[in-house]
Amino acid sequence: MNFEQLINSIESTHIQLSSQAVKQVNSLQTIRNWLIGCYIVEFEQKGEDRATYGKQLLLNISQQMKLKGNIGFSDRNLRQFRQFYLTYPQIWQTVSAKFKNAINQSVSEQLKNPNDDSYQELMLPVETLINTLSFSHFIELLRLDSDLKRRFYEIETVKNAWKVRELERAIDTLLFERTGLSTDKKGVIAKIKDQKPFEVKDIVRNPYFLEFIGLEEKSQYSETDLETAIINHLQSFLTELGRGFCYEARQKRITFGNTHYRIDLVFYHRILKCHVLIDLKLGKFDHADSGQMLMYLNYFRKNEMTEGDNPPVGIILCADKDDALVEYATAGLENELFISKYMLQLPDKQTLLNFIEQELKNQ
Repeated sequence: MNFEQLINSIESTHIQLSSQAVKQVNSLQTIRNWLIGCYIVEFEQKGEDRATYGKQLLLNISQQMKLKGNIGFSDRNLRQFRQFYLTYPQIWQTVSAKFKNAINQSVSEQLKNPNDDSYQELMLPVETLINTLSFSHFIELLRLDSDLKRRFYEIETVKNAWKVRELERAIDTLLFERTGLSTDKKGVIAKIKDQKPFEVKDIVRNPYFLEFIGLEEKSQYSETDLETAIINHLQSFLTELGRGFCYEARQKRITFGNTHYRIDLVFYHRILKCHVLIDLKLGKFDHADSGQMLMYLNYFRKNEMTEGDNPPVGIILCADKDDALVEYATAGLENELFISKYMLQLPDKQTLLNFIEQELKNQ
């Protein structure tokens, strides 16, 4: 071993074990918070002097912990710990196995009969959740109003290795509702458990929210500006597109005779095993746009497909569209062609919910 190899070995060991140490600290913090929530619930139900503290219990705990020099125990945090325990009773499996000797007898009895949790068939292994997600992830998941949504976001977070900000954004833009999964419970279960193959319609969303690129909604910028902004925020754009998209090219040139055409963005979808072509339009969808995309798709079908590939998919991303025009402009096409709106600023939640309800009615 020479000196350079020695340095490389030390660096590699440092990076690998430091990363594992961080993960272990995160998982232990998650378990600690869950146990604290469990203790609080157990006291509220069986504490000998619980009536004395009543509604002020969390505040009293917070004050006592502060007097003892412990930080991070605000009444707000304690409320999250209690909700965490009540929402994720299945974590008892890991806690009871790892900390059997550290749990008092009364709490140990409570852990044997945890609360029921809906959609157990969709649950990831408890170890996977604890070892993959930080408690900050769980705080975002606690915001959700149904177990089915929670299962969906848990699985998507693990599969896509989302950071907390990416999970927060997915929830805030109603990713679950926008995919339409909430209207088909059996379909959700089948797809998430990988018992049912994905279809093209499952990957295309409407609308797409591009507020992360930082452009204001005005007419002064060009399609190139929009495209450049997307490329500059490619990671966020891939998160918005969804699972399976792999960036391949920008301004992909195709030539017929002496005339050149350029496809704005080209991706490959590793699950559907096909190219996805995206054409960006500043204004409203026009019937000529579908003709141009059809040309791109036919070109890719003949010249870019390789063995094992499925036919390409086209997405025209426009600022606005008329549904009747879209229907007539795309009817009868053998190629998979979708017209989706993009929004550069997030609307308020009620506006978004109204939009989604209307989209579902039109399906």
